[in-house]
Amino acid sequence: MHAYRTHNCGELRKSHVGETVKLSGWLHRRRDHGGVMFIDLRDHYGLTQVVFNPGSPGFETVERLRTESVVSIEGKIVARDASLVNPNLGTGEIELVAGPVEVLSEAAELPLPVFGEPDYPEDIRLKHRYLDLRRETLHKNMILRSNVIASLRSRMIAQGFTEYQTPILTASSPEGARDFLVPSRIHPGEFYALPQAPQQFKQLLMVSGFDRYFQIAPCFRDEDARADRSPGEFYQLDIEMSFVTQEEVFSAIEPVMRGVFEEFADWDGKGRKVPTEPFPHIPYAEAMSKYGSDKPDLRNPILLSDVTEFFVDEAKTGFGIFAKIIKGGGKVIAIPAPKAAAEQSRKFFDEMDKWAKKEMQAPGLGYARLKEAEGGGVDSQDPVLKNFEPAHLEALLKSMGLGAGDGVFFSAGAKGAAYKLAGAARTKLGSDLGLIEEGVFRFCWIVDFPMFEYDEDNKKIDFSHNPFSMPQGGMETLESAKTEDEILDIKAYQYDIVCNGVELSSGAIRNHRPEVMLKAFEMAGYGPDVVEAEFGGMLNAFRYGAPPHGGIAPGVDRIVMLLAEVDNLRDVILFPMNQQARDLLMGAPSPVDDKQLKELNIRLAPQAKT
Repeated sequence: MHAYRTHNCGELRKSHVGETVKLSGWLHRRRDHGGVMFIDLRDHYGLTQVVFNPGSPGFETVERLRTESVVSIEGKIVARDASLVNPNLGTGEIELVAGPVEVLSEAAELPLPVFGEPDYPEDIRLKHRYLDLRRETLHKNMILRSNVIASLRSRMIAQGFTEYQTPILTASSPEGARDFLVPSRIHPGEFYALPQAPQQFKQLLMVSGFDRYFQIAPCFRDEDARADRSPGEFYQLDIEMSFVTQEEVFSAIEPVMRGVFEEFADWDGKGRKVPTEPFPHIPYAEAMSKYGSDKPDLRNPILLSDVTEFFVDEAKTGFGIFAKIIKGGGKVIAIPAPKAAAEQSRKFFDEMDKWAKKEMQAPGLGYARLKEAEGGGVDSQDPVLKNFEPAHLEALLKSMGLGAGDGVFFSAGAKGAAYKLAGAARTKLGSDLGLIEEGVFRFCWIVDFPMFEYDEDNKKIDFSHNPFSMPQGGMETLESAKTEDEILDIKAYQYDIVCNGVELSSGAIRNHRPEVMLKAFEMAGYGPDVVEAEFGGMLNAFRYGAPPHGGIAPGVDRIVMLLAEVDNLRDVILFPMNQQARDLLMGAPSPVDDKQLKELNIRLAPQAKT
């Protein structure tokens, strides 16, 4: 007999009846039934029910043990009575009649329960993550994550990509977030940086003559946590290709993403699907105008409408508030609410307005409930549309495809703010009205991002997406743009892949021409000395022959998050930090002693007393 086990706890079936076996695992649950004791024994692979008859060896031993103690049990496999079969358990047709028991590790009193997975304070769960991970749900999530990564890797290799590893200790570079810095002992006063992404290295690989690179890459950014962003570190499927157009990048990556989601669509019996048609390509401007977001959830049928023109003439509307906003350069965006007037109370509409004020910090969200008018047609007694000329109202409603029984909300203000509120309202309405399509993963590509945007804080033009992207039209487009508006109209070969309203990745065809890169940075207010100082390594490499190249980097954590249907990334990461970027399990970050600081030539600044 094996020292610990002949089988695992998820392996035994009716075909094993009559065999003498040995199992090892954790004491998951214990139940007493009139002198007969049942336990569920758990390991990585599953559960097996073990029955202890009175007087059986080990009865008293197991009876006194706390749950989560680790034991080894030898016994005989018997078939369960037909009425006692558990169809939800792989081992549900059998049970182990216990013989000798060996206690391998006795558990102390648990700081949090494992069985039943009751809600528990997150900080306690993270501090004792090794217990938290014993819970079935989290355990399955982590196995899913591993399987997803294996699938991504095999699909990339099948597509002709080769996996390479890029440095973890590198130089600091401005890529949109704060760097994590690592002091050098050998070079006093100097620091390495952990890579925010392998961006420059993967481009340098293309310059070095490699092609079709990929890596399951760790990335490090010193930024605040949120539900879909883990503080400190995350993983991405990092990809780069040479001699490719934007469409060729899409053709290579789309089958990988589709294949992974199809493979795990029915994970845990969830029965989801991925539409067979190609992922739609939605220009950035269209995404903002129809959905109020550059990461639209296509499961939501609500489409926004720019109805500014209908509110210009106060004589036709009788509603001066919007007319005044329009005169100041603002927009009025309509968010349809199908059947809301017929199916929801006035309270529903008022609550939406309160939400806009409280959650979105907006002045408010106008609304109108549509009903059959006396004498035919449709009207509304709510202030926004109450005084509309009938013909003008009919034209407005026709433009939105609305009729009696529907509702409509209005977001008015500066263009950016109006669309932001409208996009958030669209999402909320889709959810509150039960309009979101279930059981499906809907992907899209967002394309034609603007190369530049106006930075309101610094009152200057700056890069909107990725400074290393190729502008559409190249140098000719850059040189022909003379005015601020013309510069802001320049589009880049930049793209995102979005699934169910979650941005999975950003990518671009890269700017591989030094002269074009220097010109683009100049238009964003960065002189050649700045570019040479910050990106000199890559810029110099381009001067020695660089192929056209492009890539993308889907976020592994977010992919798994979608497949597992969880709301927080920490539920798909083995040992995450909390919201305050602290590792409660290992106690990081932590102070270091004076000796270590001295070796690193670091002196801590005095901390203000609180």
